[in-house]
Amino acid sequence: MSPNDLDPRSTILRLVDERGPDKTICPSEVARVIGGAEWRDAMPVIHAAAKALAEEGTVELRQSGEPCGTEGIVGPYRIAGADDGALQ
Repeated sequence: MSPNDLDPRSTILRLVDERGPDKTICPSEVARVIGGAEWRDAMPVIHAAAKALAEEGTVELRQSGEPCGTEGIVGPYRIAGADDGALQ
């Protein structure tokens, strides 16, 4: 399987789960898994998948360690598992 065959949603969920509770991942970590050497090209797809998962309540987006909404995010954010245990 090549990096381009990986699904961004399932990759986000896997990396969040592997990182463990109360930990976060950076969207660029997901992009590096999905896109390999061309990871920057994968960033728009990763952002869209993270936003969709957050809107579903499966993950939580955080800025400066605090939960943030999905609209109008400016600057870096991190992805965490949802507090409701949806990843378990």
